[in-house]
Amino acid sequence: MNFGFTEEQELLRAEVRKFLDRNCPLDEVRKVAETPEGFSRQLWGRMAELGWVGLLLPEKHGGAGLGWVDLVVVLEEAGRSLLPSPLISSVLAGAAIALGGDSEQQSRWLPDLAAGTRIGTLAFQEGDGIDPAQTSLAGVTTDVGFRLTGEKLLVADASAADLFVVAFRASEASDALSLAVVPRDAPGLGVEPHISVDLTKPMGRVRFDAVEVSGADVLGPPGSGGELLQRLIDCGATAVTAELVGAAEAALALTVNYAKERVQFDSPIGRFQSVKHPLAEMYVDIESTRSLCYYAAWLLDENPSEAALAVSRAKALASERFPKLGIDVVQLHGGIGFTWEYDAHLYLKRAKWGRPAFGDADWHFERIVRLAAAAASAV
Repeated sequence: MNFGFTEEQELLRAEVRKFLDRNCPLDEVRKVAETPEGFSRQLWGRMAELGWVGLLLPEKHGGAGLGWVDLVVVLEEAGRSLLPSPLISSVLAGAAIALGGDSEQQSRWLPDLAAGTRIGTLAFQEGDGIDPAQTSLAGVTTDVGFRLTGEKLLVADASAADLFVVAFRASEASDALSLAVVPRDAPGLGVEPHISVDLTKPMGRVRFDAVEVSGADVLGPPGSGGELLQRLIDCGATAVTAELVGAAEAALALTVNYAKERVQFDSPIGRFQSVKHPLAEMYVDIESTRSLCYYAAWLLDENPSEAALAVSRAKALASERFPKLGIDVVQLHGGIGFTWEYDAHLYLKRAKWGRPAFGDADWHFERIVRLAAAAASAV
């Protein structure tokens, strides 16, 4: 089996890198992240024109019809630039509709998501856990559908979203989860921004005060959304891991260059073992996580039912190792690494954001044990 990228994928990577180098240097990242929206509408429109936003969506709905391996190429480069954008959020919302929606629902929402004229996000967390079984948002049955009352926390890009793919409980049964598409302007829906450690990754709380959801807005039969939600969580974990790999590689490059230039005791500090060894460990961690991430993305394309274990392996390693990598990057820069003006802390903050996103290391390690035990008992 050839685990390398195709010529088209390598060309895509080169074009993404060229575009981001030209349009989103770190000085621009800082400016954009501090704006009220937290991202550039102009840059978002250009990304949509290039097909990044609709990369996974079917061609008949304006997308590119490509797969998760192709998206990982884009996300890795986006992470390298610390690109502030709702790309992951909107991709997940589109994936939810493409996988769980009927033809009418797909025709209604996917073209705007692919064109970038609407931004979507996934609203599923209600606390610090990501297990779908922890969903408690109530959906009271009405004559036309459901009435939602409750709230969702840690919703990525909540302030920028035009529509929310919301997980709610259709009955008391633990497996009776549903997903519904709720527009931003729905009566009773409110958004409150969260303060986040990483300004390039804005989040928010979404409140539902008797929000009416029609049956036409529910993805699939009511109560059938649990499996789809778990798949979306796996997709999100893979996407976050891809961005973290790119960010970690950029942080390593920044530190290596500094170690070559910073002279102490008449020698570049990169010659000292106390500097060389941490840099070597960073490289090993990045390459190991990258390989796991690529394999998880490949399974999401080729065999989604078998992807869970690979996804958890990749996200567990990223969540465990990359925050330490960010700390080491700051420390190896010495005093300058702690300053607001220097870029080292931006990578540490991205790693801190990515650690709990779609499951922290503990959650995924525990899942790996459960999945491995289930596989062993099935033999």
